[in-house]
Amino acid sequence: MPTVARPAYPNSYADLRIWFDEEWKCLDYLDWLRWPNGFTCPACAHEHGWRAVDQRWRCAGCGKRVSAMAGTVFHGTRTSLAVWFSAAWLLVNSKAGLSAAQLHREMGLGSLQTAWAMLHRYRSVMVQPGRERLRGNVELDVSYLGGSVPGRGSLSRVLFAVAVEVDATGLGRTRLAAIPNAGTPQLASFLLESVEPGSRVVTHDWSAYPAGIRDRYEHAARPVVAPGAPIREVLPAVRRVVFQANHWLMGPRQGAVSVEHLPAYVDEWVFRFNRRHSGSRGQLFHTLLGYAVAGQPVTYQSLLKTGRTRPAPLPGSAGLPGPSADTASLTLPWR
Repeated sequence: MPTVARPAYPNSYADLRIWFDEEWKCLDYLDWLRWPNGFTCPACAHEHGWRAVDQRWRCAGCGKRVSAMAGTVFHGTRTSLAVWFSAAWLLVNSKAGLSAAQLHREMGLGSLQTAWAMLHRYRSVMVQPGRERLRGNVELDVSYLGGSVPGRGSLSRVLFAVAVEVDATGLGRTRLAAIPNAGTPQLASFLLESVEPGSRVVTHDWSAYPAGIRDRYEHAARPVVAPGAPIREVLPAVRRVVFQANHWLMGPRQGAVSVEHLPAYVDEWVFRFNRRHSGSRGQLFHTLLGYAVAGQPVTYQSLLKTGRTRPAPLPGSAGLPGPSADTASLTLPWR
């Protein structure tokens, strides 16, 4: 009887707690995600090295000591990786989204700022550069998202370009990006980044679209059937996506998201929407952790500079990671 390969990720939260019950196991998992085919030095690209008992590699070429966390979103963290892993699981498996206050309570973190920064670090990698573009029939429009921050009204709304794949079964993937205005250069740049040339792009008959689409795409312009008629009759897929995104933003955060941080929350929603048919919660966790080790360091101070919203400080501090161990002779589920 053939042996069925076990997935290289936990299938449930209970599995996650068993797999990653010690800090060194979490670090080894990041090591495996970052270098699945063996260590490669990020400084000199040398492909040989040896690993010490503290899980750090020493490059055989330049001698540099490298941790699997170095240069990733986990860079410099003092929070236990077991907490990071639990946060990733809760983030991708919470349908309504996970707030910093919820994470703070669930994980017993001493600082609300720690929870807030952890979630934003994960959001920073949820949209990957160079990802596969939309193709086939794609609806395109612009719309505002947000707008419910108390006391700020329309100032908290952000203009987004929205593209949605449409096929016989319904909605496919979507792409959303904040844009400064709905001019031709902005729409052309969004299209080129988000939609595969040669696709059929469906818009309403606004003059900015033909120049933005040019000869790269097949263009179908749908006129608004009557003065004042709702655009959802013309571009129903875009309207549905915008409605769902705004509805999700009104979840645990009650819409209280600043203009500066709104694109990060929308990136999280796009990550969720494009994987809504995934039958494996563990696969979502695995995907996010893979993005995290391929991402760039994000500091708390850089997050504060991005926007004006910050969590109120609470006394206490996050836990420190436990000791590491040599894994050379051990069998782990992902190895």
